[in-house]
Formats: sequence, structure tokens, C-alpha cells
Amino acid sequence: MTRGHLTRAIADGPVILDGGLATLLQARGHDLSSSLWSARLLMDDPDAIVAAHAEYFAAGAQVATSASYQASYEGFAALGLDRTESAHLIRRSVKLARSARDDSERGGWVAASVGPYGAILADGSEYRGDYGLTVTELRDFHRPRLTVLAESEPDILALETMGCLAEVEAILAETEQLGLPAWLAVTVARGRLRSGEPVAEAFAMAADAPHVVAVGLNCSAPEEVLGVVQQAASVRPAVAYPNSGQSWDAEARAWVGTSTFDPGMVRAWVDAGARLVGGCCRVGPDEIRALAGAVKRPTESYDI
Repeated sequence: MTRGHLTRAIADGPVILDGGLATLLQARGHDLSSSLWSARLLMDDPDAIVAAHAEYFAAGAQVATSASYQASYEGFAALGLDRTESAHLIRRSVKLARSARDDSERGGWVAASVGPYGAILADGSEYRGDYGLTVTELRDFHRPRLTVLAESEPDILALETMGCLAEVEAILAETEQLGLPAWLAVTVARGRLRSGEPVAEAFAMAADAPHVVAVGLNCSAPEEVLGVVQQAASVRPAVAYPNSGQSWDAEARAWVGTSTFDPGMVRAWVDAGARLVGGCCRVGPDEIRALAGAVKRPTESYDI
């Protein structure tokens, strides 16, 4: 299993991503009420993370996305961990995903999740997008964690839930020299970045970044996907993994509303240029199984 094989698989597509890791862990009874969200289990119950990854592989996913979305030096420091201990836990997130991948009958790949700055605030800021920070400040925030994740040797970096152009610029600059492929997934509302800026400008930045092998969106309503994929596909193969369509209530720390995720939508996404497809928050193994079934023959194995 090589990164080169992954790049070719993306070009041929579709590659099936997993669903929401943290919301699956919550559904299995784990308390994720802390500001670290699923990253807390890197410390408290790593076996639960492996089991969740395994559940997605069994459902047909080909990529395990590591439990590092909300893992940060700042977050772990709030629990009294020093930088050495924090780096160990960040590396562990990739190791756990790799363990589940290696035990999977079909194999697959590991994507190291790189969440936005807003994730460490644990107040839903990533769904507003504008943090009031400069590109330099955002680069300084992301650099230490990116270095550790790259050293952990994932197959690809998942740059996720990017909601403003400043952070897109920062994350692309910081990942350019790491020697790893990456996908860029923005988060949108009403066809624009959460900051209100044009999605097309984010994708134009990625067009100048040779290490970026796919662009698209995540953690956005399913109804947003098709329009964004159509824009993305003019730049790179598209990545699409929306949430359930429910909204995050940061004060109550709960998802509200009714799911609008329909696995049958994936056919239109793929026709429009999506080559990495899956789900985000509140999209679980059953939905990934149905999504995989919509684009893969039931007996098909993954030659990776």
C-alpha cells in the first residue's frame, strides 16, 4: 500500500471515505463532552478508536481518518500534559488508524486529520470561519502539529473544515514542504465559505499547490455538495464528505435538527467529479455501507 497507489486510486475513483468518528464514538456510549472531543480517547480509551475505525472499514470505507481533528498542544496542555506527552498522543492517532487498516481484510489508507483553528476553541467557531487571526498566526498554530503528523507517516493529510481564506492560505503554505499529499476540504453555507468568502478563491489557491491531490468540502449540509463539487472538479479531483445536514449547537454541545443525508446522492457527486466520497458528523457506518454500495459492485475488492 503506497501513497502513489492512493493518488492513482483517487484519479480513477471513487475512493470511499469513512464517516464521523466522534459521533460514532458518542453513539457507542463514550463521553465526548470535553473540549478535546474524540481526541480525549487517545488518552482514555485508544482501543475504542481502533474499534470505530474497524467498524467503518467493515462497512466499506477505504480510508480511516485519524482522531487528530481536535488534538492540539494547546488542548492537551489544558489537561496538564507537556509537549512530549502531547506529541505522543498526536502520533498515536495515526498509529491507531493504521492498526485498524492493517487488520482490515480489504486494506486501505490512513488520512491524518488536520482540523481548523476553530476546533481547539470548542465553541463552534469553525462554523463561523473568521477567527480574527493573520495568516502568519495561523501558520504558527498549525506548524507544530503538522510536523508531528507528517512524522507519523500517514498516507495523506486531510485538511478539514477550513472556513476562511486566511486559514486555507496558511494550511497550504505549511503543508507544501512536508512531502505528503493532501486534500483540502472547506466548509460552506449557502454556497460560500463560512466566512462569507468565495469557495472558488480557496480552490484557486489549491490549484497552485502541487501536493494537493483533491479539493472539495466536508462538514457541510448534503445539499451544498453538488455545487461545490462542480467548482472543485475544474481544479482537482473532488472530495465530498458532508455531515448529516443537522446543525451543531455549541452551547448545548449537541446536534439538532433532522438528517438529510441520502447515500443515493453520491451518484450525482461522482458524475460531477467527486473521487473521494464519504460522510462527516452524524454519518455512521450504515450510511457509509449504503454509500459504498451505490458506487461499488458488492463483490469488488480494493486493489491498493
